[in-house]
Amino acid sequence: MRWDHLAENPATARAAALFDADAVTTRTFDTPEFRGITFHEVRARSIVNRVPGASRMPFEWTVNPYRGCTHACVYCFARKTHSYLDLDTGLGFDTQIVVKVNAPELLRAHLGSRRWHGEHIAMGTNVDCYQRAEGRYRLMPGIITALRDHANPFSILTKGTLILRDLELLKQASEVTDVGISVSVGFVDQELWHTVEPGTPAPERRLDVVRTLSEHGIGCGVLMAPVIPFLGDHPAQLRATVRAIAAAGATSVTPLVLHLRPGAREWFMAWLERRHPYLVRRYERLYAEGAYAPKWYQRRITRQVHDLAREYGIGPTHAGTRRRIRPSEPLTSAPTVPDAGVTGPTQLSLL
Repeated sequence: MRWDHLAENPATARAAALFDADAVTTRTFDTPEFRGITFHEVRARSIVNRVPGASRMPFEWTVNPYRGCTHACVYCFARKTHSYLDLDTGLGFDTQIVVKVNAPELLRAHLGSRRWHGEHIAMGTNVDCYQRAEGRYRLMPGIITALRDHANPFSILTKGTLILRDLELLKQASEVTDVGISVSVGFVDQELWHTVEPGTPAPERRLDVVRTLSEHGIGCGVLMAPVIPFLGDHPAQLRATVRAIAAAGATSVTPLVLHLRPGAREWFMAWLERRHPYLVRRYERLYAEGAYAPKWYQRRITRQVHDLAREYGIGPTHAGTRRRIRPSEPLTSAPTVPDAGVTGPTQLSLL
């Protein structure tokens, strides 16, 4: 494993290391929730990271207290980051977790620096800050407390229900600064969830988080991600997901089609070969141009989800209005697999 000269961005690999090899403590815990998982506790040198200028992300600064993720999502785009440590981007990403144990104190010192001007900080954008490890290491209370004390705006994206543990802190922070919370729910299909997101709470439990936050006055949006081509994009599946999101009281829904960056692509395609070999050629065609699905496909999904969101009353224009939720209609047959070569409407631009 390579710790020395590790940089958050590989382009800056010659910069000072984020932590030294002699600052690493490796632990395992013989408990059911952590069996088979190795934790590498490190004392990081920095915790606030600048997003590369070429990134598509709508924010400039992030905080990531963990590397690797026990959610074990087969499509996770962050898998490539494990290769910077000479760790495996497949099973190693799911089971070798780097814990920056001094993250709260580092953040507090950073926020108090005269060089810091109170910019927005995004969390959960690389790996989930409320993955199972957080239940043991409890880094987020200290992080949120530091942000609250400095009235620094922040946002959190998570698949974890553990965020509700910090509900009181989130309420306190929202009284002094802008706090944005989003929960990731790409689908409500139980079989799909079990196979592609095996370490995450069930989609309905994540929607309970949305519901609870809303009941306590904290608006919560849903990142409907990823929409998985040919497995989670059937109109009936999209309708069921948006309907459930609306029923949970989400303030918004933002669809995001699966993207397959290097590291994630190899792991996902190996999984696809095992579980759905008939789809391999379709994926090779759909993602022939790179990590992202074609724009016509992304726009089609965006249009469908936006239309459903309007139908179910999701959105800021009528906040507080009763959602138009009809009884769900059971699927009478398995979703059909659309052909990747059929184009659809493209009048809406991507989010």
